[in-house]
Amino acid sequence: MKAIVTAPGSLDAIKLVDLPDPGKPGRGEIRVALHGSSLNYHDLGVASGRTPTDGRVLMADGAGTVEEVGEGVSEFSAGDQVVSCFFPDWQDGPPLPGGFSRVPGDGIDGFAVEYAVRPATAFTRAPKGFSAVEAATITTAGLTAWRALVEIGHLKAGDTVLALGTGGVSIYALQLAKAMGARVAITSSSDAKLERAKALGADFTVNYKTHPEWAKHILDWTNGRGVDHVVEVGGPGTLGQSIQATRMAGSIAMIGVLTGARGDVPTAALAGRQITLSGLIVGSRRQQQDFVRALDNGLFKPVIDKVFALEELADAFRYEMSGSHFGKIGVAW
Repeated sequence: MKAIVTAPGSLDAIKLVDLPDPGKPGRGEIRVALHGSSLNYHDLGVASGRTPTDGRVLMADGAGTVEEVGEGVSEFSAGDQVVSCFFPDWQDGPPLPGGFSRVPGDGIDGFAVEYAVRPATAFTRAPKGFSAVEAATITTAGLTAWRALVEIGHLKAGDTVLALGTGGVSIYALQLAKAMGARVAITSSSDAKLERAKALGADFTVNYKTHPEWAKHILDWTNGRGVDHVVEVGGPGTLGQSIQATRMAGSIAMIGVLTGARGDVPTAALAGRQITLSGLIVGSRRQQQDFVRALDNGLFKPVIDKVFALEELADAFRYEMSGSHFGKIGVAW
C-alpha cells in the first residue's frame, strides 16, 4: 500500500513508499480504508525535519471507511465512516502526560497511508454527510476550536469572540461561534481574506498590518468593554494585544505560537483584568464525540481551501507555508 513518510533532511526529502498491508484487525481493533487527511502546522513541523524520525508515516488527521472490525468491537461496523483522534490514548478526563509521543504522524505512524489497523478507541464516527477530507479537519483544527470555545470558554449566544488570522482553527472558531449565536471579530493581513470572513458571518474585521495596534479597534467595536473570548494563535507577538482586547474576567485560549515559543507576558495587565489564560492542545476522544454530535445536527461544514492528491503532499505543505490559504488544506486519495 502507498504511504508518505519522513526522511532525513527537509520537506523535499519526504517520499512515497510501498508498505506492507496491515492485515486483519485483532481484538479491539478496526481496519480502516483511509481516503482523506488535512494539513496542520504540527504536520508541517514534522515533515520539514523538526523531529529526527526517519520513515514515520505522516499526518495526524485521517478519515475513511471501516472495512472490518476485530473481536470485541461493538461501537463500529463495516461500512461506518470514521475519523481519527489526535491523542488516541486520551479518552476523557484531564489531559495525559507524554506530549506528542503518541500523536499519529509524530510519535507513532500517521494516516498518509491507504489502510490502517488501530484500536477502535483511536477513532470516532465521522460527522454525517461529511466527505473524508471534511471529516479529517475536525481531528485537530475543529476540535481545538470546539474545546477552546465550548469546553473551556462555555460559549453562549450573545457572547463576543475574537479569532486571530484566517487559518484552520480560526475559521472553525468563526463558524462555530456564529452557529451558536455569538458575534465574531477576526484579524488578517489580507483584505481579500477579511472579505471572505465577512461572507462567512464575521461581524467585525481588522487588518493587523494596516492597523498594528489592532486591539484598540476591537475595543472600539465592543464600546470599550472588550471581547468575551479570544482564540489566540500568535503567541508572544500577539498576546499583549489580545489581553488588551479582552473584557474584565474574559478568557483567552492559547492554541498556537506562530510568532515564537518564548516572549514577554504582560502579567500585570493579565492579572489586573482578571483574565483566564488557558493553554491547550486539541482535546480528548469524548470531546470529539460531543463535537461530532453537534455537527451531525447540521451546524456547519468546514471551509476547505484546496485539496491535493496523496502524492502531492509535499506541494500541499509548500502551499501551507505560503500562507495564502483560507481555512483548511485537504489531501484526498
